[in-house]
Amino acid sequence: MEYGQILLLVGCAIVGLILLRGLWNMLQNGPGNTSQKLMRMRVMAQGLVIFAIVVVVYLSR
Repeated sequence: MEYGQILLLVGCAIVGLILLRGLWNMLQNGPGNTSQKLMRMRVMAQGLVIFAIVVVVYLSR
C-alpha cells in the first residue's frame, strides 16, 4: 500500500470519528455550540481529504 493510500484512509477515519462524535453529542442532548463546532471541523476535514484525493490521483498518473 502506498503512502498516499494510507494518508487517505487515515483522513477518512478522522472524518468518520468527528462525525460520530458530533452525532453522539447530539444524541446526548449536549451543547449545541459543541455540535456546531464538530460539524464545522468535519466539513473542513472532508475538504482536506478531497484535496488529498485529487493530489494523490494527479501524482499517480
